[in-house]
Amino acid sequence: MDFSFTEEQLMIRDVARRIAQEKIAPTAAHYDETGEFPSENIRLLGEAGLMGIEVPQEYGGAGLDAISYVLAMIEVAAADCAHSTIMSVNNTLYCNGLLKFGTEEQKRKYVTPVASGQAIGAYALTEPQSGSDASAMRCRAVRSPDGSHYIVNGKKSWITSGPVAKYVMLFAMTDPAKGAKGISAFLIDTEREGFHRGKTEPKLGIRASATCEIEFTDYRVPVEDRIGEEGEGFKVAMSVLDAGRIGIAAQAVGLARAAYEAAVRYVKERKSFGQPIGSFQMIQAKIADMKCRLDAAELLTLRAAWAKQQAAKTGARFSTEASVAKLFASETAMFVTHQALQIHGGMGYSKEMPLERYFRDAKITEIYEGTSEIQRIVIARNETGLR
Repeated sequence: MDFSFTEEQLMIRDVARRIAQEKIAPTAAHYDETGEFPSENIRLLGEAGLMGIEVPQEYGGAGLDAISYVLAMIEVAAADCAHSTIMSVNNTLYCNGLLKFGTEEQKRKYVTPVASGQAIGAYALTEPQSGSDASAMRCRAVRSPDGSHYIVNGKKSWITSGPVAKYVMLFAMTDPAKGAKGISAFLIDTEREGFHRGKTEPKLGIRASATCEIEFTDYRVPVEDRIGEEGEGFKVAMSVLDAGRIGIAAQAVGLARAAYEAAVRYVKERKSFGQPIGSFQMIQAKIADMKCRLDAAELLTLRAAWAKQQAAKTGARFSTEASVAKLFASETAMFVTHQALQIHGGMGYSKEMPLERYFRDAKITEIYEGTSEIQRIVIARNETGLR
């Protein structure tokens, strides 16, 4: 087994680390407190090729691979989870889906500005009454009498980057009688008439990552802006989520790493009963457990990225590897941030240190791109073949 990285992979990791440490980390607390969208930092990520890492250069991206994406995501998430959330949606949910299922014209028109950082993309699957059960969606897209457009009506909720997105990948029912097989996917230009944004959600964590409801009122989508064939939307959505789960796993690893490193520094500096608290066996046990889980999470995430790259060559699925990585890494992020906060005691609970932000941010990794419960279902069904 070869665990070494290529020169290109290390290069993009180092670029991400530099921006993360020089620009993102110093401003993270400000954006978390205000909830402002970090436009300038996102622009810098785009200019460095980090908003479209796996996108070919002809479409405005960096033209690198899934492992490069994971390495860069870890660095950005270690500085601030909210920035990495914006980066994740752009890379995996939006650009990845269009690269895999979009036409040549759609790629040039809708991928290029997003991958290059000139515009923000979003992914609209969840609705107020349908989260894990995507087939229960009520948003409708009805073909116009002349066949040239679809008329969209309905509401979507918890749309990451919704308040600032220029383009949205939308999933809507075109034939409710068919359930999941009646879902179709569309490209939405948010500047067209009939698109409305709701209030920005006041979230527990990742507060600089803007999230809102979006609503469609007789919104007209040209037929050429449908992604794939009619009724293929559910297939598109699930395929995109496989890639998205690798991004969230990488995010969780970066977040956990930041909390772990903070804890290691603290146990060497903080003294109690005349000695560093890191010399006490109970603290040592916490550090050891955190380290083991962190390393395992990183390796599982890299394995999933490798499986994604192999799948591009063979056509195989990588949903199990993606779900395993996402499940373990997200639960690791919760465990490590909890233990790090506990080690810091009262100081960890204070906003004067980033530990409480890490703790708040970690929770969402167990929820979006499929909850931990859904990941367990996916893994078990894939392993047993039972439904």
